[in-house]
Amino acid sequence: MTQLEVQYRYKQHPTEAAMFALGKTREVYGIRLIKVDQVKKTILVEYDATRLTGPIVAELLRRAGVDIVEELSLIPPQPAAEASTVAAAPVK
Repeated sequence: MTQLEVQYRYKQHPTEAAMFALGKTREVYGIRLIKVDQVKKTILVEYDATRLTGPIVAELLRRAGVDIVEELSLIPPQPAAEASTVAAAPVK
């Protein structure tokens, strides 16, 4: 069992019917967790990668009525590497 998480941003808040359908999506074999953040307009899905793929998870959310805009990276952006200003040691 390989657990993966994927996060999507949605455009409009899901309707009551879409939220009910999301609850039913939780019953799909391989879906472990669905977490909706209404403030950030994101949905986090934890799933079993041996059973499902990212595109299938996105399609399940769309079929539930969620207006997915984009997939978000769960890895925070890394700061730009600064050019090292190390002085070269003189060669003898």
